[in-house]
Amino acid sequence: MGKKSIKENKNVYQISRENAGLTREKASEEMVYVSADRIEKIENERTAAHPDDIMAMAKCYKDPSLCNYYCSHECPIGQEYVPPLKPKDITQITLEILSGLNTMESEKNRLIDITADSNIDESEIQDFIKIRKKLEQISVSVDSLRLWIDREIASGNLDSSVLAKDE
Repeated sequence: MGKKSIKENKNVYQISRENAGLTREKASEEMVYVSADRIEKIENERTAAHPDDIMAMAKCYKDPSLCNYYCSHECPIGQEYVPPLKPKDITQITLEILSGLNTMESEKNRLIDITADSNIDESEIQDFIKIRKKLEQISVSVDSLRLWIDREIASGNLDSSVLAKDE
């Protein structure tokens, strides 16, 4: 077994691997096509990870949040369009979604008024921006729910085949 790292500034990939209880060598064996040397270079930021590397790590380490981290912090497109997610418990996620939906209940008629003529004029723009921000908050909460589900599946607490029957 490899020695335990004492490095102080570990990146998210190394922390995730160590939380999974894996050495680079063992992780490499489980991922098959990602070498221990490549894992070391990614962890020490001497080479950039590729999306396939991150997908393999997320699966191997049972940590789907690595995908969100990569997209929101390292991918140029994702940095523009993917918000970083923080792990939350299901209760907090549910309350955030319901709160957002309750707020939107009162805003939906205003959104209809604003957009009915396919034109947003000066008098409507501030309300439209406020509504858009609320919709973005709901979207982040839904993404958090998706991440929570993926974590529960990865940890074996949820059966993905049961969830797939709904689709």
